[in-house]
Amino acid sequence: MNKNALFIFFLGAFAMGAHAATTIKIATVAPDGTAWMREMRAGADALKKRTGDRVEIKYYPGGVMGDEPSVLRKIKIGQLQGGAFTGGELSAIVKDAQVYSLPFLFKNQEEVDKVRAQLDPLLKKSFQQAGFEAVGISGGGFAYTMSVKDIKTRDDLKAAKVWVPQGDRIADAGFKAAGVTPIPLPLADVYTSLQTGLIDTAANTPAGAIAFQWHTKIKHMIDLPLTYVVGILVIDKKVVDGLSADDQKALNEELGAAFARLEKINRDDNMQARGALEKQGVAIFTPNAEETKAWEAIGVAARKDLATQNEVTPEMAAALDKALAAARGSK
Repeated sequence: MNKNALFIFFLGAFAMGAHAATTIKIATVAPDGTAWMREMRAGADALKKRTGDRVEIKYYPGGVMGDEPSVLRKIKIGQLQGGAFTGGELSAIVKDAQVYSLPFLFKNQEEVDKVRAQLDPLLKKSFQQAGFEAVGISGGGFAYTMSVKDIKTRDDLKAAKVWVPQGDRIADAGFKAAGVTPIPLPLADVYTSLQTGLIDTAANTPAGAIAFQWHTKIKHMIDLPLTYVVGILVIDKKVVDGLSADDQKALNEELGAAFARLEKINRDDNMQARGALEKQGVAIFTPNAEETKAWEAIGVAARKDLATQNEVTPEMAAALDKALAAARGSK
């Protein structure tokens, strides 16, 4: 091979390396066609265009890659590079991922917004320390207790077969504080379990209940926010660190923007879904002041128990208390 040919060979090899695309494979249980998938795909399209095809995201929706432990294992061995989860599902790697899901913590969306403005940056740092980049955090809305049977009191709940997400210690503690022994299952198994009668009670957002088709099984809902759901998109930090500074910036901005759009969409969808549930024949029960106080007392007991077990780090718990006090004091 002469010198000119050798130069052209290495020049071509360099050009191929410079333009080689990084494909980031991300799994989620979110069904295809939902707002979550539409916006995540829109973010991926914008990222691919902005980086000149250098960074591409391939999604695996609908739980095809397995449940949360399976996805995390696949990320660890490099078969996947990321996943979109609920905060509770991510508590196995970052305890503080479930901080917004503490039972009966928030009274309204305004409190959530003010607290998240303070805690989201801290949460992202926690993920970085655990080897992940949280490139998107979006509120899915308040989850409510939904059931096949009519549930109005704590005794009614004790007699129910209650689902909690597998590995979600916050939800587990919340229901145990109410005297319930919950049944842990992967999210993808809930619909079938409602069909077979393995469970008859589960909590979800109104939009989530429709997206996962639970609304075809449930008949009752307690109109009292049980917990606040967040969706978090995490990517292996080694993969993100391997991108150029410009491409890292594009990744965070485009996917961050997609999750910000989801904030508004989820709020609108939950409002519409609530009406759809009522039209479907779901009876929505609104507790009176005394009943509400009793349910909130369960939340207080659960949070004390979780603090004893150090399920949320002391630093994050302190930041939460401070942000929540400021949110309520500013009204």
